[in-house]
Amino acid sequence: MEKVKFGTDGWRSVIADGFTVPNVARIASASSRWLINQKEKDPSVIIGYDTRFGGEMFAITAAKIFALAGNKVYLADRFVSTPMVSYGIIHKKASLGVMITASHNPYYYNGFKLKGSYGGPMLDPDIRNIEYMVPGTNEIHLDSLHFDEYLVKGNIEYINLEDIYLQHIRESFNLESISKSGLGFAFDAMYGSAQNVMGKLLQDVHLLRCSHDYTFGGTSPEPLAGNLKGLSSFIKRNGKINCGLAVDGDGDRLALMDEYGNYVDSHNIILLLIHYLHKYRGYTGKVIAGFSSTLRIERLCQHYGLDVQRVRIGFKEICSIMLKEKVLVGGEESGGISVFSHMPERDGIWVGLLIWQFMVETGKSLSQLIDEVYSITGPFVFERADLPMQKNKKNAILERCRNGQFETFGSRKVQNFENLDGFKFFFNEDEWLMVRSSGTEPVLRIYAESASREATGEIISDAREILMSL
Repeated sequence: MEKVKFGTDGWRSVIADGFTVPNVARIASASSRWLINQKEKDPSVIIGYDTRFGGEMFAITAAKIFALAGNKVYLADRFVSTPMVSYGIIHKKASLGVMITASHNPYYYNGFKLKGSYGGPMLDPDIRNIEYMVPGTNEIHLDSLHFDEYLVKGNIEYINLEDIYLQHIRESFNLESISKSGLGFAFDAMYGSAQNVMGKLLQDVHLLRCSHDYTFGGTSPEPLAGNLKGLSSFIKRNGKINCGLAVDGDGDRLALMDEYGNYVDSHNIILLLIHYLHKYRGYTGKVIAGFSSTLRIERLCQHYGLDVQRVRIGFKEICSIMLKEKVLVGGEESGGISVFSHMPERDGIWVGLLIWQFMVETGKSLSQLIDEVYSITGPFVFERADLPMQKNKKNAILERCRNGQFETFGSRKVQNFENLDGFKFFFNEDEWLMVRSSGTEPVLRIYAESASREATGEIISDAREILMSL
């Protein structure tokens, strides 16, 4: 059987190839044994699944394995977002959480995410322990485990995680002020598991791709500009939408669109949150940023006297600090962001509502608020490109990066580089390029930032040409 290796955000594989019932049983078996080994008095686990094909079947498989080991299981009664599972852990004071999802990956993938008792990603030492415990083959005769019997005995109990999550949102936001603000909002669920949320929270929100399609319309449910052309076009046609919010397949990551249908990425959202929570609301705390996020975070935090810490890619790195210190905002380039007032977990709905609340409180448009930030940091443009690549070639490129063999990219000379997680080459104070292997996909990622779209595009183009020719 396939060797199980957890990446930056869980284990993922192709459905019916690597992602099978026996393999899910193997991972659930290791996770359940790990939980029993913690020797808690009444160990319990929350299990959820997203809109992907077979999600409920895989979740039931995991539920039976956990119940067999003596854990109390709360199983989602329908598809749910990852933040619903995470908040459900906190609400029920559960020991562990499992989310069956492949997040933003194409529809033919599925995955297995683990969450700690604090509601955030399980931290690396525990993940590696579970990974080590995964048996080479599935040793449990699954047909002998009868789901209905576990239900009758109470070992497994259905739970409405969506309603629990929605109630938490209602208690935390002034939704009436958003509804009655006169501003127009649109929400694109990308056919993912957060599709029911916004229609239940707010009146008159325009809903896009809020129906169940396990193929995600043939597009990977990742809120990148190229995947949100429909939302952009809708805003431009409508003429009365002040902000669009899109979340990924399991609802934990986001992107925005301004009133003109222009894409607003995670870098700008992180900056907007720092600006809002510190300048307008008076909160303080450390800012945690992933290695690939914009350098403008340092500029804004220096302006406000806030500490910044850079961490490796993967939200569990941010979560580990949020569990120990007061963190104002923690965010990463991929669109996963958390704030101090919520839980140590990414949540696209929560962060999107914060930005809408910011707009309502100030009476300013999203583009005006971004201009406020740029008056401090200066404007910038960020781009990312994914280069499909065989493992041998990818490793050879990374070795050349490690050895400092890239001195120029096109006309730009490398001044210095950092290698916290991948390799970031600095050309000047405004321009940089980063090269990194994906932790969940067979691609080499390249990232670039500069003060203009033309310059950023040129950096990406030069890097692509050089790296692909090797």
